[in-house]
Amino acid sequence: MRDYLKFYIGGKWVEPAQPKTLEVINPATETVCGHISLGSAADVDRAVKAAREAFKTFSQTSREERIGLLERIVAEYEKRREDIAKAITEEMGAPVWLAQRAQAAMGAAHFTTAIQVLKTYKFEENRGTTVIAKEPIGVCGFITPWNWPVNQIACKVAPALATGCTIVLKPSEIAPFSGQIFAEILDAAGVPPGVFNLVNGDGQTAGAAISSHPGVDMVSFTGSTRAGIEVAKNAAPTVKRVCQELGGKSPNIVLEDADMTAAVTDGVRAVMTNSGQSCNAPTRMLVPQKTMDAVIGIAKAAAEATTVGDPNGNAQIGPVVSEVQWKKVQGLIQKGIDEGATLVAGGTGKPEGLEKGYYVKPTVFANVTNTMTIAREEIFGPVLSILGYGTIDEAVEIANDTEYGLAAYVSGSDLAKIREVASRLRAGQVSLNGAPMDLMAPFGGYKTSGNGREWGDHAFAEFLETKAILGVTSQIAAE
Repeated sequence: MRDYLKFYIGGKWVEPAQPKTLEVINPATETVCGHISLGSAADVDRAVKAAREAFKTFSQTSREERIGLLERIVAEYEKRREDIAKAITEEMGAPVWLAQRAQAAMGAAHFTTAIQVLKTYKFEENRGTTVIAKEPIGVCGFITPWNWPVNQIACKVAPALATGCTIVLKPSEIAPFSGQIFAEILDAAGVPPGVFNLVNGDGQTAGAAISSHPGVDMVSFTGSTRAGIEVAKNAAPTVKRVCQELGGKSPNIVLEDADMTAAVTDGVRAVMTNSGQSCNAPTRMLVPQKTMDAVIGIAKAAAEATTVGDPNGNAQIGPVVSEVQWKKVQGLIQKGIDEGATLVAGGTGKPEGLEKGYYVKPTVFANVTNTMTIAREEIFGPVLSILGYGTIDEAVEIANDTEYGLAAYVSGSDLAKIREVASRLRAGQVSLNGAPMDLMAPFGGYKTSGNGREWGDHAFAEFLETKAILGVTSQIAAE
């Protein structure tokens, strides 16, 4: 049983202003696995004040000092990586292999990337007698999700620290354990008091207090588009910068000359990974209409080969994160059936032999039209919709016919052709032929998938203000 009842504020573990606890549920067992305190506006205010005070000195630290700090964080993180992975498995159901190799690994990776960027990043540019300076924006409020908990914390915290900002973090109350360990790591690494602060709580209280607080200079939020809209509304009166990474309904266009077996199989697996709980999952697979029958057979085999079970075992996917999420996914699967899509694999209910835990059958629908609910709404579960197209122009039109624009995928044997298709897709990141992840590639979306970019050097820009200093002499500018 994990009981994390204190907040990390001003370099110390402190009691909440008003005691109020929340049970944390293990989604694989449906049992209570720990408790956290729910923070109030008073707790957030205390954290913001600590961050503002710390900013006075931390914003003036040298590049070398911040590199040293990030290197110490990486060293401490490696000591706790196994603890992080175990916490993620327990709090949100990621299988052990995924928690270790991807979920926990990404935390350290974002810090090593930030170190690499920081070593050569240009914070000043000379233009004649004018200096263009990039300066830390100030206190940053971070509200992070449960689906990739440490990844989303680290990809915000690392560039914020690298640029000299201070932080108030509210991790997801659904999956808060890994965030607590993350705070312990930063404390052990010697982050100066007030530079990093953690307040647990729910979105309606602690999250709203962060996004609306006049002492917070920017807020970075990852989560649903619905919640992102509320964050933006709360932030508007104080005209703070808002960076958002929101929902997605990413198209996966398989061209006629693609290796159909490989492309379809990989597409199914990509949707099922993390139990479908990834905002950039390729949940709409677009295939030539004339290949639909063959694709159905390939997709059915891939889905039925996906093992579901105890995340502490050898299953490929574990449960979805909560009862609320399970019910949402079940309702959308039923919607797909009711609206006439062809159920290829899976369906409603829990997989055989898994009565306890929020498990979902790996589900594939075919002959889906882009007007169906399962093609429009982000399901956030292991559910794939397969749509047919006649021409490439039609495929592009279907792909772009969505309110989202986070990611897209294209497969084919003609690189020039898939590059041309990629250029026409309205998405922040397009992957060709299953390209591997690139930590330096900017990540973020068009349309209601958000604004701003995370990862690599593009992430630094979100935490910097631009100052023009005019009238600097040529000699001083040259120096």
